[in-house]
Amino acid sequence: MASKTKNFGAILREKRLDRGFGLREFATMVGVSSTYISQLEQEKIDSPTAERASKMAELLGENPDAWIALAGRVPDDLERIIQSQPILFPALIREADGLLPEQLSKLTESAKKMKRSKS
Repeated sequence: MASKTKNFGAILREKRLDRGFGLREFATMVGVSSTYISQLEQEKIDSPTAERASKMAELLGENPDAWIALAGRVPDDLERIIQSQPILFPALIREADGLLPEQLSKLTESAKKMKRSKS
């Protein structure tokens, strides 16, 4: 089993307990069984889907994209976005690979400004 599952399960348990959610209560809120959450936390099953990881993050007050990545998944909307410009988006991602976090933030802000100015 991948190490991402171990990381996800351990962090899920820690955050769930920090927020004061019981196993059954949290499972109900996510829309899964308590057995599923228990097995996930004990690293007995693979990481959740992107959709479930996102739901868990929202319930725990965490960043959904970070939790999707922690689960070893990719956000569902990215496939549609990449396919809308199948040459340009992969090229942009490849060029952005290796930039520092501050540089990525600037790039993101520039993209937001460009989107606003186009509308």
